[in-house]
Amino acid sequence: MSDLRVQGLRKSFDEHAVLHGVDLAVSRGMLFALLGPSGSGKTTLLRMLCGFERADAGTIDIDGKRVEGPGLHVPSEHRRIGYVPQEGALFPHLSVAENIVFGLPRAQRRAQHRVAELLELVGLPSDYAKRAPQQLSGGQQQRVALARALAPSPGLVLLDEPFSSLDAALRIETRHAVAQALAETGTTAILVTHDQAEALSLGQQVAVLWKGKLVQNAPAREIYRQPATRALAEFVGDAVLLPAVVEGRHATCALGNLPLLMPIENGPADVMIRPEQIRLNAQNAQGCEARVIDVIFNGKDASIKLRMKDRIISACVQGHRAPRIDEKISLTVEGEVMAYSKHERAS
Repeated sequence: MSDLRVQGLRKSFDEHAVLHGVDLAVSRGMLFALLGPSGSGKTTLLRMLCGFERADAGTIDIDGKRVEGPGLHVPSEHRRIGYVPQEGALFPHLSVAENIVFGLPRAQRRAQHRVAELLELVGLPSDYAKRAPQQLSGGQQQRVALARALAPSPGLVLLDEPFSSLDAALRIETRHAVAQALAETGTTAILVTHDQAEALSLGQQVAVLWKGKLVQNAPAREIYRQPATRALAEFVGDAVLLPAVVEGRHATCALGNLPLLMPIENGPADVMIRPEQIRLNAQNAQGCEARVIDVIFNGKDASIKLRMKDRIISACVQGHRAPRIDEKISLTVEGEVMAYSKHERAS
C-alpha cells in the first residue's frame, strides 16, 4: 500500500481551466472519498492520478516517488495503480478467472495466480472462476473488476463511480463488499463519486471538489455537519436555509434562537438546519407554529413539507411518527446549527 501526495495540480482544456491548484494527501491504507457534482473536475483528477492525462502544473507523489511534475510524466503502467471503472469493463470473451489475471505476467496468467484467493476476498465463490462475465449480476461484475485491480498487488486503487449503474439494494451490498475487501488487504483507495451517501458512508476521509477547487477535506461527519460553504451545505444532503441575525454564538431565525456550531461575525446571515434536526411537536407545545402541507412516506422515515406563515420548510421524521396533511403542529430545533454570513453570498 502507498500514500498519495498531490500539490498545486492544475489542468486546462482549450484554455478552459478544469483544476485550479488542487492539494491532496491520502494516508496509507485509507479509503478516501472524492466527492463532487458533475463537471467539478473529478474525472480529470482521476485520469491525472492514473497517468492518462498530463498535468499543466503541480506534482503527484505515490509512496514517496514522484510520478508527475515539471518535465516528468511516469506512464500509467509504471505507477502501480489499480483501476476500477464505472461499468467494470470486463472482457466478455474471457472467463472470470482470465479477466482477473489479465494484467499479470504470462506465467501468472497461465497459473491463474491468486484467482481463488481474490474471489474469496471480494465475496464470490471460487467456482465463479469458470463463468463468463455475462453470467454475473452487475454487482458481481464490479467485484470481479475489483479483484482484477487487486491482482497485481497495487500500491493504490482508484474507483471511478463504481456503483453508479447498480440498483439501490445491490449498490449497498456491493459497496459493503468492496469496502471490506479493501480493508482486509490494507489497500490505499480513492473512491470518486457524486453520490453524497456513498461518500459519507464509505470514506474515512472525504474531500469535496467544487468547480475545480478542493473546498473541504475532512472526516465524513464534519463534511455533513459543518459544510464549509452555503452551496456545499445544499449539495451534501438536504438543507433548510433560513435568514437570520447572528449575535455571539446564537442565530435568531423563524425557528427561534439557535446555538451555532461555529462562530461567525455578528449581523445578517443564513442558518443551515438539517431536516432531521427539526422536531414536530403537538400543536400547543412550545415552539413555532406550522401546518403540514405534504407527507412523503418512505417506510422507515418520512419527508414532511411544512408551511410557517409565508415560508415552506422541510423536516424528516421516523416513518411511524409521520403526521397527517393539514395537521397543525409546533416546531423546535434540536442541536447546534451552521450559519453563513450574507457576505459569502455576495462574493
